[in-house]
Amino acid sequence: MNQDCDLSNDELTEVLTLVRHVYGYDFTNYSQASLKRRIVRCMRLVNIRTAPSLQFHLANDATFFTWFLQVIMVNVTEMFRDPQFYINLRNKVFPLLASYPIIKIWHAGCSTGEEVYSMAILLKEANLLDRCRIYATDLNPANLEKARQGLVPIEHMHEYGLKYKQAGGVDDFSAYYTIQDEHALIHKSLLDSILFAQHNLVTDRVFNEFQLVCCRNVLIYFNKDLQNHVIRLFHDSLSSLGYLALGPKESLLFTDLRAQFEPVSADTKIFRRTR
Repeated sequence: MNQDCDLSNDELTEVLTLVRHVYGYDFTNYSQASLKRRIVRCMRLVNIRTAPSLQFHLANDATFFTWFLQVIMVNVTEMFRDPQFYINLRNKVFPLLASYPIIKIWHAGCSTGEEVYSMAILLKEANLLDRCRIYATDLNPANLEKARQGLVPIEHMHEYGLKYKQAGGVDDFSAYYTIQDEHALIHKSLLDSILFAQHNLVTDRVFNEFQLVCCRNVLIYFNKDLQNHVIRLFHDSLSSLGYLALGPKESLLFTDLRAQFEPVSADTKIFRRTR
């Protein structure tokens, strides 16, 4: 594995411009330092030494780009991550969602689906799932294909079961999946409530009106301009008094629309759109 490859800022810009023009993925407003580290890691994995060589592979090999996209995207996710968030969601948001005859939820940046499965489980326990339409979107089609399958590595399920209980789960966690080889297969009754689809937060527009938008641990990879753009997108996607849930290290404090939301749970970053 080559350790000498690197990218200058100008070379990074050229690579991102090529990706945008050839494949339509715009990473120019992502946090550049973090993105550069992930692209350099990608180059080292396949022993690509220079930016022109990387550009050649990207321009001429769609299969390579698919792999490249999977490597540079951050796909860290787990079921019932931050259990207190789910407790607050259950106690402070679900009772008000229950007043709607149809509940529409958008889970943006769903990665491989673990957090969407978690929400579906809690909605089922709150007797709301039958009224819910959950739209789970991600930029990466490979993530979405994994999410649709409903397969979770079996070695994670003990830890997830503990977090499920910490998140206020009331049933036997094993009731929500069956064992299939080395994976846990999420029950079809949960998967049937979720529509997985590709959506680009950078370029795509509002596609529905939602009572809850959940986008956790995605904004931290964007610069301030893109954060403002995405928060505007979420604001325009929410019904009056709809809810927005962000990740623990994310905030509305430095965005242009901070006055358009009020905190519901400041510690777990749940907000409500004002009238």
